[in-house]
This record gives sequence, C-alpha cells and structure tokens, in this order.
Amino acid sequence: MHSTMASLITLKLSMFIILALQPPPTLSLTPCRTSCGSIAINYPFGIDDGCGAPQFRHMLNCSTDLFFLTPSGGYKVQHIDYDKKTMTIYDPAMSTCSILQPHHDFIMTDIQSVTIPPTPDTVFALLNCSIDSPVLNHYKNLCFSFSGHSCDELYGACNAFRVFHLLTNSSPPCCFTGYDTVKFMSMNILDCTHYTTVINTDSLMGIVPSDWVYGIKLSYSVPETGCERCSQSGGTCGYDTETEGMMCLCSSSSNYTRECAGGSLTAGDHRSSRSPWTFFNVAILLVLSSLPVI
Repeated sequence: MHSTMASLITLKLSMFIILALQPPPTLSLTPCRTSCGSIAINYPFGIDDGCGAPQFRHMLNCSTDLFFLTPSGGYKVQHIDYDKKTMTIYDPAMSTCSILQPHHDFIMTDIQSVTIPPTPDTVFALLNCSIDSPVLNHYKNLCFSFSGHSCDELYGACNAFRVFHLLTNSSPPCCFTGYDTVKFMSMNILDCTHYTTVINTDSLMGIVPSDWVYGIKLSYSVPETGCERCSQSGGTCGYDTETEGMMCLCSSSSNYTRECAGGSLTAGDHRSSRSPWTFFNVAILLVLSSLPVI
C-alpha cells in the first residue's frame, strides 16, 4: 500500500512539474508583414492589403526596399519614427546639391495630403525660375527665407545648381516655399525648371547647402479605432478590405472585430484575462488531485 501511495504521489508531482514547465501556446502568425528590409511596419501602416489603417491603404510597397507611393511616383522610405509620428522619404529622381536631374512634380492624393502631409520644417526650393513666375509676382508672399539662407547661397555652394549661374551669368530667381505651393501649382505653372526639398530646416542655421539633409518628411496621425485592445490580445490591427471597417487580425484564417479569441484582454474588461491554456492546466491538476490515494 505504501508503494502504491508513493507511486501516485510521484505521478502527481511529475505531472505538475511537466505542466508548470510547459510554455504557453503561441498565437498563430497574422497575415501582416511586420518589416520591410530594416524598417519596421507597425500600425497605422501596412504593406499587405487589410493590414494597418484603411486611411493608409496602398500607400506603401515593399520590394527590395520600402517605397511610399503617390501619383507622381515611388519615394524611398528612409525612416519611420513611430514616437514622433513622422516618415522620411527620398525621391531618387530629385535634384540635390550634388546632382541635377530632370524636373517633375511632387503630387499627393487628396487623402495623402490630409492624412500624411509634409511637415512644416520641410522646405521646397524652386530653382531657376522665370521672372514671370507667379511666386515672384502675384504670389511672392509664398516665398520665404529659412535659417538665414538665400538663393544666391544655394546657387553658389552647390555644384549641381551652379550651372544655372553659368548659363545666365547671374543668379536666376528661386523660391523657398512650403508644400501647399507645389500642392496647388505644378512646376509648369510655377515656371521653375527644377526643385529640391530639404528637411529639418529649423536646425540648419549656419550649415552650408552641401551638408543639408535632402528629402521630404511627412507627418501622420494614428486613427483611434480601439487598436490597443486588439494588440493586447495578440492580434494585429487591420481592416476589412471590402467595408474598410476595423478588424483584429489573429491568423491567416481567423479574424475578429475587437480582439483575438483566447488572448489577454484589457484590464478594464469584465471577463477573465486568462487564456484557455491556463484553464486546461488547472483542470488537469484538479483531476490529478482528485485521484484516490490507496
């Protein structure tokens, strides 16, 4: 009898140790990729349809690199700062201080202009403008100086833009302006042959143009759709591709409107936050404890 009792006690202890050491089950992977190259893809962005927030649908494309897509082309994403809610992009076909390329317009959709517009410290430099350019006449108030810099400095310090000075034997007009100017007027209307964009202009006092950071910084806001609850349950925030209503993506075949089944819930929820695996463990232990001891 003592041998049987010892065996049962040993069995119970063994099962308890096994269950205690058993790791909790991992949730199925969601259908959303979480990175492209070295850039993390988090809400509200998504590179797979149905992932992220619907306001940003089809804005990003991941090939070998991550690109921000607009009607005027694909712009390479250099960095996404999720704390400051900014995205820095770069146009490979844009002129900079070191290279002069054929001009083209920077065009965003109406939705993009509202949800992820260029930041105030992104300056568009319109170059080699005609004396008849609207921004030098009726709309000259759209031009401004930033951090003490001038058009003459840009033409004189940049090898790429010095050609304009050589062709005219003078410094042709240029204009430092904001996104709203190029949003409403194309380069043909502005009557300027080229443009470049500079970011972080508030910190460029005394910095020569060859050391400026060229690119476009965009600012976005995160829609409030109850995404935190979904994330806490182990899911990824997304949307229904037909209705564009918010969904919690839990696996490639399992989606819910608010949270993943069996996942942890928010602290304020009236239901238990324990997973089914915890209940299973408890049930097994209860069964073991009820076994008769002979």
